[in-house]
Amino acid sequence: MALPKIASGQGMPETAKLILEGKEYELPIVRGTEGERAVDISGLRKASGYVTLDKGYENTGSCRSAITFIDGEKGILRYRGYPIEELAAHSTFTEVAYLLLYGELPTTTQLEEFSTFLNESSLIHEDMLHFFVGFPRGSHPMGILATTVASLSTFYPIPDVMDEMAERQILANLISQVRTIAAISYKKSIGEPIVYPSYQLRYVPNFLSMMFSSPVKETKLDDDIVRAIDLFLILHADHEQNCSTSTVRMTGSSLANVYAVISAGISALWGPRHGGANQEVITMLERIRDAHGDGTEYVKRAKDRNTPDRLMGFGHRVYKSTDPRANILKAACHTLLKKPGMNDPLFDIALRLEEIALKDEYFLSRNLYPNVDFYSGLILRAAGMPYDMFTVLFAIGRTPGWLAHWREMYHGEDFRIMRPRQIYVGSTRRHYVERSARQ
Repeated sequence: MALPKIASGQGMPETAKLILEGKEYELPIVRGTEGERAVDISGLRKASGYVTLDKGYENTGSCRSAITFIDGEKGILRYRGYPIEELAAHSTFTEVAYLLLYGELPTTTQLEEFSTFLNESSLIHEDMLHFFVGFPRGSHPMGILATTVASLSTFYPIPDVMDEMAERQILANLISQVRTIAAISYKKSIGEPIVYPSYQLRYVPNFLSMMFSSPVKETKLDDDIVRAIDLFLILHADHEQNCSTSTVRMTGSSLANVYAVISAGISALWGPRHGGANQEVITMLERIRDAHGDGTEYVKRAKDRNTPDRLMGFGHRVYKSTDPRANILKAACHTLLKKPGMNDPLFDIALRLEEIALKDEYFLSRNLYPNVDFYSGLILRAAGMPYDMFTVLFAIGRTPGWLAHWREMYHGEDFRIMRPRQIYVGSTRRHYVERSARQ
């Protein structure tokens, strides 16, 4: 099979030529607005009988999307064209959620209406509280979240005709209620009474109030922690066609109800290779601390394939340079952990690990730089979040991105059910053998 060759004539659409078994096929070349190029193989099987094999979809574009742009080589991340650095410096999570969903930054009036609508949609049906009693003690909050979000469709049924207002309400329900469910699951896990959302508080303060308020002590929210959590959510709001977002698009393509679709995304995010990685980083830092080391010896072991140790929070499937979100969170850690009483020795170990790794040819040659998970767990730890809530916070932040992709797909012109192909490598045709005659 020959490699594709770019063939473009004056005024003619760009095509790639593919030669299979001596026969030539012309395939359209698609260009993105940022210069990305793809060979459209949609008609390849019909024309030639061939499909492509791309393990893990590393080189396959599954859709056209106008939501998030990533350049992994240059360390660029943009939501709807806005650099993540600018959004992190000037925006709020609620504003970013609006941007992802509707494509533009909101006006002051639009943002106020959206924020108010989220607050009005934050309560869950009182009968749902029985669910939390029924879960076994010690249940993981992600399991509770996935189950409870899926059940929302029974309390808030999807109408047969999804008009604009119905869709708007469902989006608000999910963005707002996911944090309410998360806070309730935490309160139930520690045996404290639940705290209802307040119309007087904005998105992040409302969540922190539901998490940490108590009827027997005054809880004052720290502005720096509020800002740090807001920043965490902004940085996790979307990240193109990752595992959980692809799951959302695939599940949504079947026209499953959107609550089940988001529940599927939550389940995909739960895996330690995806949303659970920041918890793995904290576990690693604690092991180094407990061994009274500064990370030097651990880095040596991490390079040895004969040991189980790995440098968690380094390397990324997409980024081949520094993850821009890691730099932002590193700066936020410096700000937060300089506050009186907020010092965390794990942060010092993390800084030392990064210093060692970024001078080591082993990591540099493999493009292993800190990713968003390396510092995000330290932010959540400083805010007092229990470890098993780390991935839940990730899910809260990612919900607007999931919904933006669901909405883009649902309203897209080429909306169709996803159905990947495979290369079968099993047994060829066999005939049934009576049980008594089997070897």
